[in-house]
Amino acid sequence: MTENDINKDYSCMDDYDPNSILPDEALRRIFDTISAITEAESVPIREALSRVLASNIISEINVPTGCNSAMDGYAINAEDLPSEGKKSLKLIGASFAGKPLSKILKKGECVRIMTGAIMPEGSDTVVMQEIVNVQGDQIEIGINTKPRSNVRQAGEDLAIGDLVLKKGIKLTPADIGLLASLGLAEVNVTRKLKVAFFSTGDELRSVGEKLDNGAIYDSNRYTLYGMLTRLGADIIDMGVVKDDRELMDKAFLEASSNADVLITSGGVSVGEADYVKETLLKRGQVAFWKVAMKPGRPLTFGKLDSTYFFGLPGNPVSVMVTFYQFVQPALKKMLGESSTMPVMMKVPCTSKLKKRPGRVEYQRGILEQDETGRMTVRKTGAQGSGILRSMGDANCFIVLTLENNGVKPGDLVDVQPFHGIV
Repeated sequence: MTENDINKDYSCMDDYDPNSILPDEALRRIFDTISAITEAESVPIREALSRVLASNIISEINVPTGCNSAMDGYAINAEDLPSEGKKSLKLIGASFAGKPLSKILKKGECVRIMTGAIMPEGSDTVVMQEIVNVQGDQIEIGINTKPRSNVRQAGEDLAIGDLVLKKGIKLTPADIGLLASLGLAEVNVTRKLKVAFFSTGDELRSVGEKLDNGAIYDSNRYTLYGMLTRLGADIIDMGVVKDDRELMDKAFLEASSNADVLITSGGVSVGEADYVKETLLKRGQVAFWKVAMKPGRPLTFGKLDSTYFFGLPGNPVSVMVTFYQFVQPALKKMLGESSTMPVMMKVPCTSKLKKRPGRVEYQRGILEQDETGRMTVRKTGAQGSGILRSMGDANCFIVLTLENNGVKPGDLVDVQPFHGIV
């Protein structure tokens, strides 16, 4: 892509721009370009939460290791179950979790057993204590227990050779528990991504600084920091880079030397002081620079040597929308994560939504239950790309297709819940 191509610009207010590509095509180009990193590291399982598993986990033991009782009761042999009426059995001892009874059960005998305790040799059934009549060293049982019931077999949860966890999953608390149940103290996970980012613009001020005339506080670096922190990235915050060719060039070189990914916010439209794409064309390659979406049309993706580049728009909502739709799936793929895309669901919309065909729109919404328990969605209010509160109030994106020309109350719409992407 040449600089002349980039300078054939259309207004961000236009609903159709021949230079824009569809969001699906943009994501395809990103996924065709990037590749997963191969470096892994071994970490203690308590530090592995939300990390991406680098290799399959195969069980080397049975879980549970032996047959044990699924409840408190009495261990017997199924042959001693009465076919009718009642039957008395002799109580010869007790088996506790971690303290198994070494005696061998004979015909007509039983053992008091607790949940999790190993079944004594010769037993295969547990009678619940609630249905047993105890009289000294004798118990009386009836016909309401099935043979081999209330027993967990060795390897019932995990057996030797089982595939326990598959490479590429993001480890959850339950996964950490599974690893512990196998006796594993450490696990191999994909190393963390090194992600550098900076904001551009002479008008930007950092929090804590005094605002002079025409200046604004830089919120984008803080939302990016939060989103990248949730992904577990090693973050390199390069601050604010002023609208200066030499400073921009220096920042790009520094990032390409230290990071797997560089993200910028602002400076990707075509203006006299917008040097981001100019520098990218000089130092690397541009895969695309506009997407037919709202908000977030001026989105640039490319590469600097071995560093992938995402040039996000400057408006705060546009930054978050483009990050969640493109950057986050890309980072997940780079980590080798098997699940990269957010969940999509269809629900009725209770708001009237304005839209013209020509772009895919990501409006901010509130997904909730109505009085009947049915899930519905409504917009958060004003949808301007600079209204960050529209993201703060929202818990989902309402995704309106390219051809959509508006939504009436009651229409079904596509919704991306934030819990699937944030």
